[in-house]
Amino acid sequence: MTTLVLAGCATESTPENASGGGDASLAVGASFYPLQFVAERVGGEDVEVVSLISAGVEPHDAELSPAIVRSMQSMDSVLYLSEFSAAVDDAIDTTGVRALDAHHIVEEHTEAVAARAESEHDHEDGAAHDEDEAHEDEAHADDDGHGHGDADPHFWLDPTLVSELADDVAAEFAELDPDNAADYEARGEELKGELAALDDSFTQSLEICERRDVFVSHEAYGYLATRYDLHQQGLSGLDPEAEPSPARVREIRDLVEDTGATTIFTESLVSANVADSLAEDVGVSTAVLDPLESITDGDDYLGVMTRNLEALRSGLDCG
Repeated sequence: MTTLVLAGCATESTPENASGGGDASLAVGASFYPLQFVAERVGGEDVEVVSLISAGVEPHDAELSPAIVRSMQSMDSVLYLSEFSAAVDDAIDTTGVRALDAHHIVEEHTEAVAARAESEHDHEDGAAHDEDEAHEDEAHADDDGHGHGDADPHFWLDPTLVSELADDVAAEFAELDPDNAADYEARGEELKGELAALDDSFTQSLEICERRDVFVSHEAYGYLATRYDLHQQGLSGLDPEAEPSPARVREIRDLVEDTGATTIFTESLVSANVADSLAEDVGVSTAVLDPLESITDGDDYLGVMTRNLEALRSGLDCG
């Protein structure tokens, strides 16, 4: 099992004074949706999960309310991804709350994603060297407070890596609450079975497609592309709010025309103006490919990922 990365020390508080009551054994904070989803599924009725960032809020630049920061001091643990949301990192440092950091998953799989990204740049036939350099600058220009460094943090778009997180979360909860350890393990295994089925659906559905180039607003899909042998082509790099250079827009326009692409994928929480304009210019459609950093009411991870799969199947013309 993967070694857990813990920050601070365990608290001796109850769920009641963390978030307002209940019969749960543990009170746990989750910094953004994918971590919340795993915590809720593994924890079940034994864990009260508190979302630190409101639904529908893009987590890179989110601010935590003073009430949330105060409540963190009474939580048994906080699940987070370091270098993803600066406000959460700061709050964990300030409160000293025990915290489970998922960043080791990013570290362990960055090499594969980087190799795929290099292959994608090599795949761009006819691209000028100076345009490649400009795009690289955009992809790694993350010193403006977005806080995820040079590595793609979106590991949860690969269901097999969410399974790794489920193991970590089950182990964390079992350590904090040994009396319910068997239940945490059982719920973790059940979730991993559903994630394996989701992975099988992606693998089979995307095995035979007319195209494998996925044109996206920003490069949030490296793990998904690596897992399912797709080629991610981003208008901008990891920063979802960065404006692509004119050279990169021209480059993507040429690639869309050269590859026969029919779809440019946009996101619900990030402006689609550039992608919409480009799609209109080259006569292709747009569709939403959700990076799953947050959700709206009625959605969950499995449902959104299933919609992502259908969008990919349609956009790539898969059999």
